[in-house]
Amino acid sequence: MLSYMAESTAQQVMDIRAGLSHALGAAAIALDRARGAHAAAVERRRRIGAAADARLRKIADARDARLAEIDQQHKNDLAAYAEAAAGAADRAAPGAAGDPWDDWQATPLDRAAELRVGRLLLPHPEEVPALVPLLDRGHVVVRGDRALGDEVVAGLLLRALGTAAPGQVQLIGYDPEHLGGGLARFAPLAPAGVLTFVGPGGLGALLDDLTDHVRRINETVLAGEYTSLRELNAATHRRPEPWRVAVLLGAGELSRAEQAHLQRLLRTGAACGVHLVIQGLPVPAGDGIEFITAAPGDHARLSSAGALPVRLDGGPPQAVVAATCRRIAEAVEAGPAPVALDSLLPQEEWNQSAATGLSAPLGDSPQGMPVQVTLADYPPHALIAGPSGTGKTNLIYAWMGALAARYSPTELAFYLLDFKEGVSFARFAPGRRDPSWLPHVRLVGVNVNTDREFGLALLRFLGEELRRRADAAKRYEVTNLAELRAEDPDGAWPRIVAVVDEFQVLLSGRDAVAAEAVDLLEDLARRGRSQGIHLILASQDVSGIEALWGRPALVAQFSLRIALPRARRILAETNTAAESLPRYHAVVNADSGAAEANRVVRVPAAGDRERWNALQHRLWRKRPPELGPPRLFDGDVVPRLGDSPDFRRLAPAESMAAPVVLLGETIDVAARSARTVLRRAPGRNLAVLGTRMDEACAVLATAGISLAAQFPPDGARFSILCLDPDARPAAAALCNDLPDCGWYEADNADWLLEDAAAEASASWPADRPHFLIIYAADAMPGGKAAADQLRTILRQGPERRLHVLGWWRGAALLRDALGGQASRTDPIGAWVALDVHGSELAPFYPGAGAPAWYPRPWRALHFDRSVHRGAEVIIPYGAGS
Repeated sequence: MLSYMAESTAQQVMDIRAGLSHALGAAAIALDRARGAHAAAVERRRRIGAAADARLRKIADARDARLAEIDQQHKNDLAAYAEAAAGAADRAAPGAAGDPWDDWQATPLDRAAELRVGRLLLPHPEEVPALVPLLDRGHVVVRGDRALGDEVVAGLLLRALGTAAPGQVQLIGYDPEHLGGGLARFAPLAPAGVLTFVGPGGLGALLDDLTDHVRRINETVLAGEYTSLRELNAATHRRPEPWRVAVLLGAGELSRAEQAHLQRLLRTGAACGVHLVIQGLPVPAGDGIEFITAAPGDHARLSSAGALPVRLDGGPPQAVVAATCRRIAEAVEAGPAPVALDSLLPQEEWNQSAATGLSAPLGDSPQGMPVQVTLADYPPHALIAGPSGTGKTNLIYAWMGALAARYSPTELAFYLLDFKEGVSFARFAPGRRDPSWLPHVRLVGVNVNTDREFGLALLRFLGEELRRRADAAKRYEVTNLAELRAEDPDGAWPRIVAVVDEFQVLLSGRDAVAAEAVDLLEDLARRGRSQGIHLILASQDVSGIEALWGRPALVAQFSLRIALPRARRILAETNTAAESLPRYHAVVNADSGAAEANRVVRVPAAGDRERWNALQHRLWRKRPPELGPPRLFDGDVVPRLGDSPDFRRLAPAESMAAPVVLLGETIDVAARSARTVLRRAPGRNLAVLGTRMDEACAVLATAGISLAAQFPPDGARFSILCLDPDARPAAAALCNDLPDCGWYEADNADWLLEDAAAEASASWPADRPHFLIIYAADAMPGGKAAADQLRTILRQGPERRLHVLGWWRGAALLRDALGGQASRTDPIGAWVALDVHGSELAPFYPGAGAPAWYPRPWRALHFDRSVHRGAEVIIPYGAGS
């Protein structure tokens, strides 16, 4: 038992030892494995750590590279955005809208621009201007520091002025605290009306006026079916109304009505060109309102820039402000430049009928709409007035151009007369340099200030035309031109427009010319309206208009009144619209000057010769082939015998009833020569009276040459007796031009007188005419015998075909040569008086009176008792012409 127990114990010990050994082995194995796993794990950890470190380094490198790329992209984008913003700012605010003050100058733009107030503080060196919209866009409210705000306001206003044409921005200042001192630097604009100040207490009236202006503009815009004044401007290519910028600098507490007006203007004003610049007033945020917070350094803000900081510009230098304001004021006082004549021309020329009247635009209204002016049964006639230099001639050109482009020469005829010195109407007639003419013009009279008879001749011609039309209307049993044209479509019935510039010259004086002119004007003005005859009377002097006021029946017919700047007495007494007109503008009034009928028109520059020539040449090329040039009468030009239609018609004839003596050009609508017929009848002699030798020689030369043109070389005999040595060159020249001409002087005058007296006493007339031309007949030598022989020749010669054409150097000398008694003047049937007063001509004039004649250079008075009831004024043809 014990052994068993011992064996069992030993066995157990062995088993235990074996188990322990086995366990130790297993543990060693496990330990080795664990150590191997640990080593592997450590290695793996090392490798993973190394890989992680490598990955981290790679990721960090990638991150750093990406961050650097992003940073660079950010810098590039910021630079691009800054550059784009700067470029956009340059485009939005070019020239004076955005230039810095150190190199700033006014540069008017063709559109409203945004205006620079400073620069945006972007983290980039590219400077980006900070801009605010104002003109045509909205309003600006300045808050914060008052001194800095004043500089901002000054800069805004100067830029707005500098980007617009002079006068297109009008400033209205309201500064009750400083009484306008905040805008004192702009004071040079005040005399030109570009800047006006509203005193304390005037804010309500100012807001009322601006609200009424917005209402009126809205009516104009809606009438044209536009949505805003800006759209209207774009459609019409011009700005009819200036921008109105009201600067409200601290107004205190506003009444309810003022608040309502202010809010209305903030909502609707910008669309109508009314803008507010406000400082010191509480204004709620709203569309179209830009808020500027003025603060020093980098703390300024713009509402449109959000949180971006802004550095405001300093105010403009005072020297720049003063110089700019002076230039603008001078330009405004000088007036705006006119638009071109082309603005009056239609798209299609000569496509309108003048049956019921003439209508054409004279220019544009302040709202940009054409202002139509009509001549018809009402209004029938027009008065134009304006002091020298205000554009009267330009207005007439514009009106004529607009009418001529719309109506063909078969519809419209112009008769033009200019009593002032100058040739303003001569461009409508052919000249040496330009052969074209305005096809509608039938007559041009220039430099006729001393030839009132020409104006009378035009009125007589129009009177005859009126009677012709009235007779035709009576024949067709109609009452006006429109009905006459319908009944007689093949008749030549154009509307006639007679333009008389400085017409008061014709009505001046208390003489027969003025009296007859007034009678003719009254008749034409009263009856011409229904027959298509229209009068346009123009004057630059108030005396011209006053020449009509004493004739109410006449002036009442001129219901169309056109007043140029500073014109007086043409509109109603209480109508002062013309006093404040700028240049190239006029008031058109079709109701005899009543103020409510005023229409302001901007007249184009029709005096530009290049543009006018383009129109005239175009119309001239379209003229009907049978239409000839107009009659041009220039009072300063000595006419030429060779240009006379009557002279060109003269031709040699084998036999004729009686030769015709041409003496000079008549002052008449038609170009014709004054003439005297030398029939075989008592008194068919011609006397030239006066001391002006050149003119007397010219008349005798004209007479001799015109007589010679009617005969073959041996068909007439001429004898020249020259008794004045000074006249010898002219007489000798005539002698050389005449066929079969004998030459006599004082030493052989008795031979000529003896032969001529015998010829005059013969029983039968000579086989050919004999014309005795005597220079200075009052110097006849030979005493009583020669005087008796000359009287015999004068009394009896014409019936024997012997006619005397003599020059006596005074009317009394001729009377003495005839015997000294009034009953003995019959041998002189025709005379031409030069520097002889009318009273001296009474013995040679019919009746108990004397002709109304006051001598003037190169004019003569012609009377032929066989055909004339009264004497006519003529212009001698130039010697040698």
